[in-house]
Amino acid sequence: VERIARAWETLMGRLGYQRYGAQGGDWGAAVTTQIGRNRGHCAAIHLNMPIGRPTPGALKNPTEEEQRALAALAEHRRWGTGYSKQQSTRPQTLGYGLADSPVGQLAWIVEKFWAWMDCDGNPENVLSRDELLDNVTVYWVTGTATSSARLYWESFRVWGELDRVELPTGVAAFPGELLKTPRSWCEPVYNITHWTAMPRGGHFAAFEQPELFVEDLRAFFATVR
Repeated sequence: VERIARAWETLMGRLGYQRYGAQGGDWGAAVTTQIGRNRGHCAAIHLNMPIGRPTPGALKNPTEEEQRALAALAEHRRWGTGYSKQQSTRPQTLGYGLADSPVGQLAWIVEKFWAWMDCDGNPENVLSRDELLDNVTVYWVTGTATSSARLYWESFRVWGELDRVELPTGVAAFPGELLKTPRSWCEPVYNITHWTAMPRGGHFAAFEQPELFVEDLRAFFATVR
């Protein structure tokens, strides 16, 4: 994650940008958070899956929102982390199977669309079949199932306590996000100046609801020009 963040910063510098914003969700949120910590030329960050953890108060006397978030976290840990365990411990073994079977690659990715999108159990309620296949095809034709899985192995081994992000931070909280992170869990990690509870959308927010996503992005960065 740190190396990816430095690569983006180097790229923006070589392109001549002296001031810019960064946005991310999922692993992009981790990278964007690191960019914010580095305090380079980045002016502000925007996230749709902020990195937060339950506060001592939430564990002892949780609000209703925190109770829902804790229940969702427990459910995810019980039923939703098999892929993560595999990718963070044996990514190379998994990669051989996915690189050898287009159906295997399709199933590995589309199952996540089914589970993590705000789609009432059918990804095609939100995205067309062609859009789903386009996404999977990128992994298949580039042979990057293994290298993308290795990010888990490379990152989870070194994750620890990190400094707070002091840059202005905007958050778009989509209701279908797989990990619920109430604002109270995120404020110790970020200098949150903008928080929007979105009406719909899930983990793949920019893909699922591009208009809502861009609208919030513009609203936030307009405040830090």
